[in-house]
Formats: sequence, structure tokens, C-alpha cells
Amino acid sequence: MLNDLLDRNRTWSAERRAADPGFFAGLAAQQTPEFFWIGCSDSRVPANVVAGLDPGEVFVHRNVANVIHSSDMNMLSALEFAVEALKVREIIVCGHYGCGGIRAATEDIPHGLADHWLEPIRRLARQAQAELDVLTDMEERRDRLAELNVIEGVARVAETPIMRRAWADGQPVRLHGLIYGLRDGLLRNLECSVGLPNLKKGACHEAA
Repeated sequence: MLNDLLDRNRTWSAERRAADPGFFAGLAAQQTPEFFWIGCSDSRVPANVVAGLDPGEVFVHRNVANVIHSSDMNMLSALEFAVEALKVREIIVCGHYGCGGIRAATEDIPHGLADHWLEPIRRLARQAQAELDVLTDMEERRDRLAELNVIEGVARVAETPIMRRAWADGQPVRLHGLIYGLRDGLLRNLECSVGLPNLKKGACHEAA
């Protein structure tokens, strides 16, 4: 299987060079992405593929169920680098329907370390219980919880000192929440964007 992967890589590289001889030289020279993507580790949701972007156009951080932990130094380091070094203009928190992490967070069975990681989703489900109880189909409830997790994630990123400092300095970086559909390949805007103009309006929580 590894040899097959390497063969695929060589084919892809050759096709890229044939279509654009300067492609790799340009990538090697600098990294200037417009987007920072915080998404789920699910192998079916690669950021640049589902967004129709080329390598070099999006800086990516991924974890199980795209959870935003305020103490996650991995995510915070990537966020700081994206905002302060790369000067990205758009930050996207993206979840997806049919998320295995969301499913695990709603199951009453042990999942090892994942249970600790997914605790914010379980807490969110308790907070939104009245809204979720209206939905009788379990998959619909999980999909709505996936949306709420994204909306909450955008709010949490907005509250980080990294973003507060960037906005205080006048950086025009904006946060957005998207959800991806595995069944149709489409990204949907959850209408919870935050930036300098509406920073004090609580847009994300209003959208929830």
C-alpha cells in the first residue's frame, strides 16, 4: 500500500508539473494562504479538496470533531501563526454531518481518551437539550449538534487573546462557521461570522 501511495504521488507531481511548470517552485518560495481552516480529522473532509483550493491556499488545523479547547496548545499555536505570521484574512471552523466524533459524544458507551476530548460536545448537548429534543430522529439531532458545535467553536476562537489582540491592532481577519455535507459535497454557511464590524454583537450566539 505504501508503494501504491508513492506511485500516486509521482503521478500527481508529474501531472502538476506538466500543467504548470512553475507550480512547485512557487510553493517552495513562500506560503501566503488567505484561509485558516479548523476542521475535523475525518479523512472524507480534506480542507483544500472540499473547498476547491490548491495547496498553499489554505493553512489547516484538524482534530476529532473540530472541537475548540481553550487549552489546546496545538490549535492555539496554529491560530497564532496563521494570524500573526501568515496574516490570513479568513478563519473557518468547519464541521460535517455524519461526524463520528459527534456520534461518540452522544453514545453511552466508553471511547477511551476520546471521551475526555469530546466533553465540550456533551456539555453543549446538555445546554441545547430543549432544542435537540424537538428532533425525534437521532441522526437529525446529531447533525444539529454538529452545527451547534461549529457555532460554539467560532465563538470560542473569537474569545481567544490571539483574536482579541489581532482585532485591537486593526487586522481585518474574520471568523466563519461552515458545515460540510458528506452526501452532497456541499459547504453550508451557518451565518455566525465574526469580525471587526460586528465583534460586539455576539453574532455567533445569536445564530445559535
